[in-house]
Amino acid sequence: MAEEAWNLFISFFANPTARGIGIALIFGAIWLAAFAPPLRRLKLRIPLHIASIVSVFITSAILTTAAIAFIQYPLQTWANQAVTHFFGIEAFHGYSMLAALIPYILLTGLVQEGAKLLAPLVYFRLRRPQDTRTALAIGAIAGAGFGIFEAQWVLNSVFTMGWNWSWVEAFGFQAIFGFWERFFAIAFHTAATAIVAYGLFTGRGWQFYLLAAFLHALLNYGAVLWQVQLLTPLQLEIYITVVALAVAVAALWLRWRPQKE
Repeated sequence: MAEEAWNLFISFFANPTARGIGIALIFGAIWLAAFAPPLRRLKLRIPLHIASIVSVFITSAILTTAAIAFIQYPLQTWANQAVTHFFGIEAFHGYSMLAALIPYILLTGLVQEGAKLLAPLVYFRLRRPQDTRTALAIGAIAGAGFGIFEAQWVLNSVFTMGWNWSWVEAFGFQAIFGFWERFFAIAFHTAATAIVAYGLFTGRGWQFYLLAAFLHALLNYGAVLWQVQLLTPLQLEIYITVVALAVAVAALWLRWRPQKE
């Protein structure tokens, strides 16, 4: 299992393409711009501020990727083995999957949302934000860090398979499902970590962490619904879009609502 976990970790760095990385960065920049981090309130020198932001961004990406490979993957493997042991392999066939994969999906949310929060947590310990808007911005940067890194991993695979505009002519809207999904996946990662950072700042960190983990599991559960053919590929993309937008709207409402100085 250790070798499989390591291979999963290094796969995030495999087959880099300029297009995959560039599109992921553009998607992330769009969502980060919506949070408009109030940099002037951090009271840091510009070089130090940039270094802090970059550190949160990169640390979140690397730590979350490592958590997926070395914590999430083993736990999910053991969870599936436990389900198989008690209920048999039939648990993963047909509609039984709807229940059998719940532990698998829940672990995804718990591990990833916890890992994304580590960088903001350290930042808050070293320099407490001035207000909730700054806290939300730091969380958004951490969430976007992993969201972008995950997106370039997926999009690099798409381009490595030979994707080009002829695919759009042949398959229509389905040819851009991967791009559409990554755009809203970045939105979710950005907004979910922003919300947890808000909770951390207001003294309700674990409650908001569990909320984000549940929402993450809800987002990923769409894949289970698709596997049992309760959702078509198009309906799955709509499902992902609706969940991601709901979380993003909630985070942006917290960011832009009027606040007392």
